Amino acid sequence: MLCFRRGGEGNATIETVCHNPALAFHGQFLKDFNSKTCEMKRVKGTEDEFICSCNEEECNGRLIFSDGADPVSPRSDEPKLLSLLLVSLVPSGVVLVLLVSLLYFYCACRQHKLKAPATKSETCAIIIMSDDDRSDNSLNHNLELLPIQLDSSVGKGRFAEVFKARLKQASQSFQTVAVKIFPYEEYASWKTEWEIYSDAELRHENVLHFLTAEDRKASQQYWLITAYQERGNLQEFLSQHVIGWDELCRLAGSLARGVAHLHADRTPCGRAKVAIVHRDLKSANVLVKSDLTCCLCDFGLSLRLDTYTSPEELGNSGQVGTARYMAPEVLESRMDLESIESFKQADVYSMALVLWEIVSRCSATGDVREYEPPFGKLKEHPCVESMKDDVIRDRLRPEIPVSWSNHTGVHLLSSTIEECWDHDPEARLTAQCVVERLSDIISSDIIKSTGDSGSDDK
Repeated sequence: MLCFRRGGEGNATIETVCHNPALAFHGQFLKDFNSKTCEMKRVKGTEDEFICSCNEEECNGRLIFSDGADPVSPRSDEPKLLSLLLVSLVPSGVVLVLLVSLLYFYCACRQHKLKAPATKSETCAIIIMSDDDRSDNSLNHNLELLPIQLDSSVGKGRFAEVFKARLKQASQSFQTVAVKIFPYEEYASWKTEWEIYSDAELRHENVLHFLTAEDRKASQQYWLITAYQERGNLQEFLSQHVIGWDELCRLAGSLARGVAHLHADRTPCGRAKVAIVHRDLKSANVLVKSDLTCCLCDFGLSLRLDTYTSPEELGNSGQVGTARYMAPEVLESRMDLESIESFKQADVYSMALVLWEIVSRCSATGDVREYEPPFGKLKEHPCVESMKDDVIRDRLRPEIPVSWSNHTGVHLLSSTIEECWDHDPEARLTAQCVVERLSDIISSDIIKSTGDSGSDDK
């Protein structure tokens, strides 16, 4: 049973009830209770009150007035509510859509601007500025080879030779670059280093600035083109210079920061990054920049520690590195392949030896000896077996002279070095911990008052 009442100002009241048709409703009996439609009949003695009855499903969804009144939906107030909601929400929705669209287009335009390829001259100019860490470390995908003229060889390793070279720009001027040339048979080493450098998150002031990689088919060579560091590698620099406390702080601090950045799974800005281990850290693979800070280079043996890298893949990487700088567990081939941290711990051991080299040439101790590499009393190029005898059997480490305790900063740094080359990998400090230790040492007021500065030629 449904009762309909019209009110003033176009309003209506609708009452729906279940009613026994044998009884009177509002003073009258309805005989159309079996109807399939809701035909409204005027209630006796009223002007705007109607009643209908029907028994079909949803039969009262449409009201039919037999006296010519307009059909009315019993849910007529629902469209009004919907209209009210639309009027209220649509303007807010439009504003929200506009704001989101503007934000999207802003981000898209900014990303496009960051990734937009520069002209050749712009690309070269950006990447060659070795002290400018703002440019992108991604590969240069220009199909045309860069116009480079090789000058002189500045170093040769197991897999490649490094040349000082000149890059001819559109202005006909030359910029100095370094070109690392691999023969075709050393493709794997070139590819490994190329892939490491191509990670944009590797970019760091203490990692060698990368320009591009090229396949020089005509000469059957693979090239890696990087910034050129005129001071050469750290081993050469230390053999020719005595350094002061300030120089020691710059060299040691930047070395630790470079290694910590490699090992980190986050960039300084907080972005996700794949941790990398160098696996051949030594003073010959560290370059000295013009401001006397270090940058790491030579990633031919490096390994990306992806979370999905299996122990089998890590195990297949082999015993790599330079015997003089190998950690005991590397010499003994007993790396814990279940933990990627074990590879970082081996790097920290090697870094400790490089830090020892730096301190050994510091005048702040009052006792500067001739430069020699770690375990320098051994033959020039010791093999793995001879290093096993000294490092594993005899537990030998480079000498820490008594004179190092004459300077508070050097004394504290030497303690850090000893913790980093501990025989137990688990007992070693992390590279980030070394960065923090060095920062505390350098910022100490006592050390500042006694620090010796200035460097001298050998």
